[in-house]
Amino acid sequence: MTAPIPAPASTKYLIHGAVVTDDGIIEDGLLAVEDDRIVYAGRADHFDEPGFEPAGMAAANVISLPSGQRILPGLIDVHNHGGNGGDFPSGDEASARTAVDFLHRAGTTTLLASMVTASPEDLLKGIGVYAGLTAEGLLAGIHLEGPFLSHARCGAQNPAFLLDPDLELMSALIEAGQGSIVTMTYAPELPGAADLVDLLTRHGVTPSVGHTNCDTPTAADSLEQAREGLDSTGFDGVSGRPTVTHLFNGMPPMHHRSPGPVAACLRAASAGNAAVELVADNTHLDPETVKTVFDIVGSANIILVTDSMAAAGLADGQYMLGPSPVTVSNGVATLDATGSIAGGTATLLDVVRRTTAAGVEFTDALESATAVPAAVLGLTDEVGALRRGLRADVLIVDADLALQRVMRAGQWLN
Repeated sequence: MTAPIPAPASTKYLIHGAVVTDDGIIEDGLLAVEDDRIVYAGRADHFDEPGFEPAGMAAANVISLPSGQRILPGLIDVHNHGGNGGDFPSGDEASARTAVDFLHRAGTTTLLASMVTASPEDLLKGIGVYAGLTAEGLLAGIHLEGPFLSHARCGAQNPAFLLDPDLELMSALIEAGQGSIVTMTYAPELPGAADLVDLLTRHGVTPSVGHTNCDTPTAADSLEQAREGLDSTGFDGVSGRPTVTHLFNGMPPMHHRSPGPVAACLRAASAGNAAVELVADNTHLDPETVKTVFDIVGSANIILVTDSMAAAGLADGQYMLGPSPVTVSNGVATLDATGSIAGGTATLLDVVRRTTAAGVEFTDALESATAVPAAVLGLTDEVGALRRGLRADVLIVDADLALQRVMRAGQWLN
């Protein structure tokens, strides 16, 4: 009789140090990981998990952090175009894998692949690639930034491919995504935008107001329509509230006689009816603006994002954002054709660091880069915190928020 093949031994880690949990920072804390799951996160003196007795733990799997280092949940970026030379808008799988690997190792353990306005053929090609990477578990889905955007506020989007909402095209994109399209940026003033919002919410896609030149009532009405639509979908993976793509960027400035979409977005966020993205990289927004928005709407209604492109993690030079040439100088990416800001070059951990430097409490900044985007993605039972049962996505940082190590799904990446 053939002997049964023994099950592989599980991998366990004990990490002792300051742990940042839902309840705050526990200085004498402990994080226990078994295989790809967190089994404990809390006070070290309260830990009593069977199977983690010292006699059964290899010394290599017990980590005691020096004073000043902290254990954080993995970060989540819902607006990201690439990094380390990899470019999501290109629709190239090898390029995308380069970006994903870099971003995971940089501490963004969950992310969407953000595309930009392009031809229907190129959009369908890219969606097919990223649906596959989503099924593989490397991505949490796709963010479509266009093509239903304002010509007046297109930013780095290619105006040649901007369209009014086309429900037949959108249906084809949704079908190609096989459930992987998670969010879509749109301009609510365009003809057919209300029908687009209905189509998106019926398929569990979160509408995101952005690249818009609309007035306050139009933005307010569209956000409310999107919220009501999401509430009625019945999809488990839908947060129930729309988002706003990089607040302030890609929309008219708020003026005291013409408040525009910014006023409606801030009001909806302060009421908990929308979540606003902030690219808090000191290029897209002044630090005082970042601090003011946190003070007005609160961290639970803010999503910190990078809007990063291929140059993230690399030196100044020439790059591409999809088909468009971009120059990066002093870390600022601009479109060669128009000089418009063409995405970011910071990682999400850089954004968290700069947000805290702006005067935002560290735990608030971290919430906006973890728990809030997890909720928008419908993944609060999987990622976004250090809590029993969640996927073991873990960052170790020093007192200056410099990255020391990254674990994703229980595997050390560096």
